[in-house]
Amino acid sequence: MRLAIVGATGLVGGEMMRVVAERKFSFDELILVASDKSQGRMIAFEGKEYQVHTMAEAIAKRPHIALFSAGGKTSKMYAQQFVEVGTVVIDNSSAWRMDPDKKLIVPEVNGHLLTESDRIIANPNCSTIQLVVALEPLRKRYGIKRVVVSTYQAVTGTGVIGVRQLMDERQGISDGPKAYAHPIDLNVIPHGGDFLADGSTTEEEKLLKESRKIMGDDSIGVSATVVRVPVTGGHSESVNVEFLSEYDITEIRQILTSAPGVRLLDNPSQNEYPTPLQASGNDWVWVGRLRRDESVKSALNLWVVSDNLRKGAATNAVQIAELVRTWNFIG
Repeated sequence: MRLAIVGATGLVGGEMMRVVAERKFSFDELILVASDKSQGRMIAFEGKEYQVHTMAEAIAKRPHIALFSAGGKTSKMYAQQFVEVGTVVIDNSSAWRMDPDKKLIVPEVNGHLLTESDRIIANPNCSTIQLVVALEPLRKRYGIKRVVVSTYQAVTGTGVIGVRQLMDERQGISDGPKAYAHPIDLNVIPHGGDFLADGSTTEEEKLLKESRKIMGDDSIGVSATVVRVPVTGGHSESVNVEFLSEYDITEIRQILTSAPGVRLLDNPSQNEYPTPLQASGNDWVWVGRLRRDESVKSALNLWVVSDNLRKGAATNAVQIAELVRTWNFIG
């Protein structure tokens, strides 16, 4: 079993390695891959030193599974080359997510759709993953008419440069690299991705299109606002969901308590509700602040938090790899 991690020197690539170790995803050979400038660099993993390979070197090794987290341009350039040598590519970029011929997978929601003919599998956007993990068990029971979601996204979602800008600003350093058009420390920025002609952003568009594709229902209305906040631990979401049928709040709690991947923390009288610090470093999608929206029939407010580098990227990809690992061609 040959496992490649493409983008091994990045934030998500490093997190993928940690998740592989924690979940005891077994392999015979680990192939760490990065850009040519990192060729030959050594990375420690589980008590061993691994040399970083170029794309060409990795393709020549014919890995069974490749976890990609190196950006959409790289995925478009190299994913098919890996497929041609027998690799199943699990891609964390936006390159393949809305391709009608590629599946967009969150194992708790639609992992059953995977087949052995799927050779490029898309990993959704981090904010989409936590949203659908929380909503899908409720959609199955009540149906969903409309979702209004405002996200409060950590700087880790922008990679090393986002974290660097925040930490530089906290130390009074003004000439470092910039991920954002405005200061992020002691600030919030209502801007994620690139602005579109209608005034929305590409990150907001992802929440709309990806959630519909994953839950398999294009009739669901989704209105999203993405905000970047000076946090490193995870993404938070304020969600208002309008169901197609009336619900019982006690049943809502029961559904979420037993939902795969969800941890319900909803005891506001004791100040118990999810926060990014609580979500940091674990794989749960935390849900709390459940309350009825009295202004709209059959509507519910909830608060959803998850570690965007873990469940929002690395863990979801490794979970997909665990499903692929069962296929006969790997043995």
